[in-house]
Amino acid sequence: MTQAPMLTGISSMATRQVLAALAARCAHETGIHVEVESCGGVEAARRVAAGEAFDVVWLASDALEKLAASGRIIADSRVELLRSETWVAVRKGAARPDIGSEAAVREAVLRAKTLGHSTGPSGAHINALLERWGIAGHVAPRIVQAPPGMPVATLIARGEIELGFQQRSEIEGIEGVDAAGPLPAAIAKTTTFAGAVCACSRQPAHARALLAFMALSANDAVKRGHGMEPA
Repeated sequence: MTQAPMLTGISSMATRQVLAALAARCAHETGIHVEVESCGGVEAARRVAAGEAFDVVWLASDALEKLAASGRIIADSRVELLRSETWVAVRKGAARPDIGSEAAVREAVLRAKTLGHSTGPSGAHINALLERWGIAGHVAPRIVQAPPGMPVATLIARGEIELGFQQRSEIEGIEGVDAAGPLPAAIAKTTTFAGAVCACSRQPAHARALLAFMALSANDAVKRGHGMEPA
């Protein structure tokens, strides 16, 4: 009997739940299995860049572009899979801030006693907004950056962050957290997550087949069920 293919992969924390669901479907329908390790996106990219052996990597598209430039992934294997909005959240039971406009979000940031964001794309976007609004220095002492691999929602639920920003998939439905909604259109940030075959993969054909399966429209409902949109 031929043994089912077993792949290894690494991803950012934002996609860990949806990838687990998609991997389970893939194993059931194709026989291709993958074990996915999830950690902070910066750490995941560093490990792949350092040559650690994985078959597949899932990260924000810009991070994959850097890995492609350094030859750590097979450039033409890249498949865009997911889109995720940056959302705003507070602790369960707290008053929801007005986030209906850019000015309202800026005011909410100025009023909050503590602010939180991640080390990933959503965090970089928030830092850029603070600079644009001219308040980065003013609010710097109140910013709590979640350690790599720890969701901002965990710190919100603990009461360590009053106003938090992160990918929708890491905020919505988390116990102790009230997801207030996405940033308004004027300052919205949508991150595209993609998968690619690592250059060191010993099973590149199976890795490509895994990514092709995850991109199927038949899996769109799974993606939406985990706070993502199909890419």
